[in-house]
Amino acid sequence: MAAPTAYAAVPAYPLPAYALIATDLDGTLLRGDDTLSDRSRAALARAAVAGARHLVVTGRPAPRVRPLLDDLGGGGLAVCGQGAQLYDAGADRLLWSVTLDRELAETAIGKIEAEVGQVFAAVDQDGVDGLTLIEPGYLMPHPTLPAVRVPDRRDLFAEPISKVLLRHPYLSDDELAAAARSVVGSLATVTMSGPGTVELQPCGITKATGLALAAEHLGAAPAATIAFGDMPNDIPMFDWAGRGVAMANAHPELKAVADEITTSNEDDGIAVVLERLFPRGSR
Repeated sequence: MAAPTAYAAVPAYPLPAYALIATDLDGTLLRGDDTLSDRSRAALARAAVAGARHLVVTGRPAPRVRPLLDDLGGGGLAVCGQGAQLYDAGADRLLWSVTLDRELAETAIGKIEAEVGQVFAAVDQDGVDGLTLIEPGYLMPHPTLPAVRVPDRRDLFAEPISKVLLRHPYLSDDELAAAARSVVGSLATVTMSGPGTVELQPCGITKATGLALAAEHLGAAPAATIAFGDMPNDIPMFDWAGRGVAMANAHPELKAVADEITTSNEDDGIAVVLERLFPRGSR
């Protein structure tokens, strides 16, 4: 396999088997309290010493990722918004962004409600300072993430958005996602990214599209990429990467396509794999 272009042609030490480590955040790299364990931090640092790069690939929009990237060392790229944003943390700017057409989004929600009854919606606004807006009745599945409640659904679409988040009063996430896919068609891409999180994003945009763009910037090939995730929205990323590792707490759909299943996010599943790939003294 040719060395990724981000590295010297004749390195002083062997290139790692995986030059790019792509990790989801919630349910994967982070613990339930939004913290990164010392063991995971040390494993990522060891991989970096060996020459591998770490890339966050998350459904969170750029503004909700910035504090976590600061904790991880600040600079670098991150794929945000389910692949709709490529964020340069060092410069605090979006290198690439795709918005969801607001008229198409409203049409898609209408089709879903015609199929399953009332849903409750939220949106992530585009941009590095975009807000998460929630309509009356919508409950944030992740209470640590900030959100602004608006009085009316129409207020959700006052500014450009990167995606819509949907919840149903009684349908499960799997049931809501399946119903949405059956009626939305080419209006949007439907994903399920976590408990209580069914989303609509621009048609054709997935974590894989954002990961591929980031990898091109970093000079890393798919075969040199290992990806970690826990939900069905990580399936395109696993399809693109050379190896996909699902957490023990992962959704069955992701486990079914994973090359490997590690321990849970609470049990440092990413560190367990990285410690094997990048043992002490591997440089």
